[in-house]
Amino acid sequence: MAKINLLPWREELRQERQNDFLIMLGIGLVVAAVLMIVVHVTISSMTENQQNRNQYLQREIAVFDKKIKEIKALEKTKRQLISRMEVIQRLQSSRPEVVHMFDQLAHTVPEGVYLTKFSQKGKALSINGNAQSNTRVSAYMRSLEKSPWLKGADLNAIKAKGTDVNGFTLRVSQEKSKSSKEGK
Repeated sequence: MAKINLLPWREELRQERQNDFLIMLGIGLVVAAVLMIVVHVTISSMTENQQNRNQYLQREIAVFDKKIKEIKALEKTKRQLISRMEVIQRLQSSRPEVVHMFDQLAHTVPEGVYLTKFSQKGKALSINGNAQSNTRVSAYMRSLEKSPWLKGADLNAIKAKGTDVNGFTLRVSQEKSKSSKEGK
């Protein structure tokens, strides 16, 4: 019988299998590395994309914050202008009242009564003057009550300043006449 040595063939087969294993292991490592690189690049791309979106949103938020500040400033200016317009309208509507009040003061003063001081706080008027008698003061108060622009005449004090002169202090309220209320 012939002697056949199978060891080199088995050794070659084992060597071939080990080479195949190492090649497959290398291919697997390369595929895993490629997959890891692809995943890393994809995640990096997604992160960068999200950061870009966040920066865009931050810029837009800053723009809208500026617009909100401008709107608030405009609203404040609007409120100030409206309040100024209301003051102007009140002044415009009360402008003729002063003229009527002075006119009524001049027309209601009877003979023998002299006004020395006049002051106004809001709608309340304080009138100081001198009269020849108490009767003339009461006649002045009645004429003030008849006035459509002045109401509520109230005598605060009356003092004798001499034989024919009495000093007096009156309080009266200014009010709009019915004809001016109906006209508006």
